[in-house]
Amino acid sequence: MPALRRLADSGSSHSMANRFRDRRFRLFQRLISALPRPVRIIDVGGTSRFWELRGCAGNTDYQVTTLNLEAEKQRAGNIMPVIGDATHLSAFGDHSFDVAFSNSVIEHLATPSKQASMAEEIQRVAVAHWVQTPNYWFPIEPHFHVPGWQWMPQSLRVAVLRRFRCGWRGPCPDAIVAQRMVAEIRLLTYRELRRLFPNSTILPERFLGVTKSWIVVGGFVQLQTSLSGQSPAS
Repeated sequence: MPALRRLADSGSSHSMANRFRDRRFRLFQRLISALPRPVRIIDVGGTSRFWELRGCAGNTDYQVTTLNLEAEKQRAGNIMPVIGDATHLSAFGDHSFDVAFSNSVIEHLATPSKQASMAEEIQRVAVAHWVQTPNYWFPIEPHFHVPGWQWMPQSLRVAVLRRFRCGWRGPCPDAIVAQRMVAEIRLLTYRELRRLFPNSTILPERFLGVTKSWIVVGGFVQLQTSLSGQSPAS
C-alpha cells in the first residue's frame, strides 16, 4: 500500500507519522522544560535524524546519546551515536542520564523476556523515562500496514510476506528470512506495559478516537526534585 507507506514514513518531515512524532515531542519538551540545561538524554534505538527533524541538532540544551546495534556517524556536536544493546546497557551506570527516551523500539525485541530486559535497563540508567510503542489492539499494524496483521496466525503472516510487499518488508520468498521478519515484531498491550513499568503513567495516543499507541512516562517528578535539591513535599 504505497499511500500508507508515505503516511508512515517517519523520515519525511511531511508525513503523518512525523506529525505524530512532532506532537508527542512537544509533550516531551513540556515535561523537561523545568530541568537544568543541558538535559542528558539517552535515546535507545534512536537516530540523529530524529533529533535533527525536531530542531535539536546543535542545540546545547540537549546532550543526546543515541544507542543502536550499529552506530551512525556523528553529525552534530551534541548528539553522540554509540553501539549498544537495548537489553543490556552495561556501559552505563545507574542514573547516568536524566532521561531515557525510546520511540517505537521495544516492540522490535521479539520476546517478552527481551522486552522486559529493555524496560529494566531504561529504568536503571536514567532517572526519568519516556517510551512510546504502538498499541497491539490498533487495527492497522504499523510495520506491515496490513489490517489485523498482529492477530493472524504466524504461519499465515509468513505466507503473505513471502508473496507480497507488506509495509516496509517483503516480498520475501525465503521462508526462513520471512519467518524472522514476522517474528521480530511483538506489539504490546496496556497490561503488558503496566507490568514492565509498574510505577509509570501510560498515556494513550489516539487516531480517529482509537488508541494508536502508548506513551509510558515516569520519573520526571523525581528528576525535577533531585536536580532542584527540594524534597517532594516542598
